[in-house]
Amino acid sequence: MRFDADYFEALETPRMARLAANVVAAAFPLMKLMPARYILDRAEAAGELKGKAHIVETTSGTFGMAVALLAAARDYRLTLVTASTLMDSKYQARLQRLGAEVIALDDPRGDGNQKGRLESLDGILRQVPDAFWTRQYDSDGNWLAYARLADLFVRSMGQIDCLVGCVGTGGSLCGTGTFLRSVFPDLKIIGVDTHRSILFGQPLGKRVLRGLGNSVLPKNVRHELVDEIHWVGAYPAFHAAHRLFRQHGMFMGPTSGAAALVGQWVSKTNPEARVAVIMPDEGHRHADTVYNDIWLSTLPGWRTPASAFPTKISRIEPKPETAWTRFDWRRRSLEDVMQLQTTDR
Repeated sequence: MRFDADYFEALETPRMARLAANVVAAAFPLMKLMPARYILDRAEAAGELKGKAHIVETTSGTFGMAVALLAAARDYRLTLVTASTLMDSKYQARLQRLGAEVIALDDPRGDGNQKGRLESLDGILRQVPDAFWTRQYDSDGNWLAYARLADLFVRSMGQIDCLVGCVGTGGSLCGTGTFLRSVFPDLKIIGVDTHRSILFGQPLGKRVLRGLGNSVLPKNVRHELVDEIHWVGAYPAFHAAHRLFRQHGMFMGPTSGAAALVGQWVSKTNPEARVAVIMPDEGHRHADTVYNDIWLSTLPGWRTPASAFPTKISRIEPKPETAWTRFDWRRRSLEDVMQLQTTDR
């Protein structure tokens, strides 16, 4: 008899933390266990995954860790493709301790080398044609898995007026938002991205803030759901993570810091609204960087005060890492927004 399913359900369950009178955050130990377990469970039920199967995926870390835990518990072989800039040696060692093979590609542009990672993954699939690709970017199992998170928010908060969450693969924000909006039709959905991520129309470039944003456009990013998008630079996100630790005793990663930063601003500007915030990552992976003053002091401009509130913009463009901007997306497609940006020039 296998016990891993129940065990991992407990590990993927967030702490529901109140950040303000009208703000509740789902603070996860490892959020990506939700979609990873859902995708594997569904593949097993469909007969796509059988004993000793070979699983492959491209990852920046947390989805890879989730799949590695499940693969170890269920005795599957696992190959993960990443970029050297996304995963430090300690994190790689943890994955390898679980039995995962980790392929870390060079990333000379500092943008995550997603194109190279997908090409490497395609090569593995040609060599191992019966391998199972979890497809976190495109599988509908990713966003469907967040029905459980939507249920947890409703049980904790009752009425929900606004959902705030970071966007990487699109699964957590778009999945949770889809289910919540079926209950609360007027729900406002606010996405959090970072500068030089292409997800909401910025040009691709080197990203300092990792764990959100992307250099490719996943199918699970559903722009028509989003009312407003915020681009948070690395420095405001780092400072927000530090405040979560000092003020709430929550040792969270910078992605969670970015989400909390936007969620708390939304609550102050809409004091009557009940705001739900998704905080996907803990801070332990970032102990040597985001929580290390020596490392922080090496960042250009770190001593420059970061934005304390967002600047509303009408022209989508990247800003410095100290900046935080917002844009009225208004539930439009990416194509529609970018066409208007072009015609307005």
